[in-house]
Amino acid sequence: MLYVNAARKEGIFVPYVNILTELLIGFFALFFITKLLGKTQFAQITPFDFISALILGEMVGNAIFDPKVSILHILFAVAVWGVLIYTVEWLSQHFKSIRAFLEGRPTLVIDQGKIRYNRLKKNMLDLNQLQTLIRAKGHFALNEIEYAILETDGSISVLPKMKYAPATAEDVNVKGKEVKLPRTFIIDGEILKKDLQEAGFDESWLNDQLKKQHISSYRDVLFCEWIENEGIYAMQYEKSKKTSTT
Repeated sequence: MLYVNAARKEGIFVPYVNILTELLIGFFALFFITKLLGKTQFAQITPFDFISALILGEMVGNAIFDPKVSILHILFAVAVWGVLIYTVEWLSQHFKSIRAFLEGRPTLVIDQGKIRYNRLKKNMLDLNQLQTLIRAKGHFALNEIEYAILETDGSISVLPKMKYAPATAEDVNVKGKEVKLPRTFIIDGEILKKDLQEAGFDESWLNDQLKKQHISSYRDVLFCEWIENEGIYAMQYEKSKKTSTT
């Protein structure tokens, strides 16, 4: 007890108290920033999110063990970096071009059962990695896949061939139809002109289809996709409900 009192007088515990205080403040500051940025920071980590997390963690970690850095310095650094991340995230939500630059675009790596090797190389993905991702989706042969899309977070989405799909048509003796890949025509009230043209349509056709669903303008549409022989599927902003397909 006498030793502890003497140590306190000499200030031996002061550095430990400072580190503990800075750790707690840094923890709650980072927790607040993470909550502010939303759950997508965990669900879909983009390259920008990954870099931001590394820099923010390193910045706080270095500051905690630097005796020249005060608590106010830590809070200021976290606040500035948090505002920067929030601003970039806000811009990416409101401007498609910025979103595409930061998050990238999904890539079709298997198209109609054929592996697009050049697209794999462009995304630094080899065949072994592709097989691993496919197996994680429950398919152990590439031949089972009709379409595979490499998502921006590094995961893969697959659409199996009809005979390999769950509850296959062969199981119930029903003649299966050829599977078709859905195409997205509208996101956040903006027409994806390239996708529309690749499907063989134009804006006039799209507007006509929307009018059939009592939608006066594509700007009112949050999301719209099209599947061959099934028509379009549209969801509006205000109503927040799905319209019927045509």
